[in-house]
Amino acid sequence: MNSSGEHPAGRARPSFLGIYLNDHLAGAGGGVELFRRAARAHRDDALGPPLEALAKEVAADRESLRALMAALGVPAKRTRMAAGWVAEKAGRLKLNGRLLSRSPLSDVLELEAMRLGVEGKAACWRSLRAVARTDPRIESSHIEELIHRAERQISTLETIRGNRAAQVFTQGARAGSRPA
Repeated sequence: MNSSGEHPAGRARPSFLGIYLNDHLAGAGGGVELFRRAARAHRDDALGPPLEALAKEVAADRESLRALMAALGVPAKRTRMAAGWVAEKAGRLKLNGRLLSRSPLSDVLELEAMRLGVEGKAACWRSLRAVARTDPRIESSHIEELIHRAERQISTLETIRGNRAAQVFTQGARAGSRPA
């Protein structure tokens, strides 16, 4: 690195904000995949419609993040986005009591992962709210809308997760079954 803060090849060192936003973009990519997969898995039951609506919102939120990054001059790093995709795929490999079929426990674990992802997204929007106080390239009212939507998504996910956990764990207890 030279005295101007650029790498020898002439590329500027990524800013902390750029790294942070790219990490969130990677997570958003994995999150969109998870929400879509969960919605597909439940397309024929009561969880399908709310999960489909959430999947659409999460995809729109990812596009909002991309737009904010563009407004801030932060390029999307494809390697980080690919890492998010790989992480989502790896998350499918978990011990859930069944080897070849989808387990009801998968629903609970995936809903928890989705909620954690939305919690992280809400934290990102709050961080950007702080940046918006001094950076006119970020529209504060849009950030506030994104924060409120994330909070509503968290509430919806917690309701779905709590109901599904009660179903899964009480059914298992009544049946006297223990996962392998």
